[in-house]
Amino acid sequence: MARIGGVNVPVDKRVVVALTYIYGIGTSLANRICEGCGIDKNVRVSALSEEDVVKIRNFIRAGCVVEADLRKEVAMNIKFLMDIGCYRGLRHRKKLPVRGQRTHTNARTRKGGSRLAVAAKKK
Repeated sequence: MARIGGVNVPVDKRVVVALTYIYGIGTSLANRICEGCGIDKNVRVSALSEEDVVKIRNFIRAGCVVEADLRKEVAMNIKFLMDIGCYRGLRHRKKLPVRGQRTHTNARTRKGGSRLAVAAKKK
């Protein structure tokens, strides 16, 4: 397995698909990386030379925030929202949906667990 950006990317996949295994790299950024490094998108990772892998590593290191740095940045942004006490921060703090979804019903993923319905009394 080739190690790029701190992740072992699968060898049997195409380069564009394999790069998406790195947190913070989607398909459009993977395409841009391949174009920037001059690598064919349809080549398998196993067919890449060591020079190509180094090119990809350097490209990612130079211009992309990925993996642990990106996770840390996202966590700090959420913490900032909670610290200043804005609406989104309060929703994060209460573990409720942040982007305006309804909570009367649904929102089970965010709220956690399922409430048991109380059975009606039999006559």
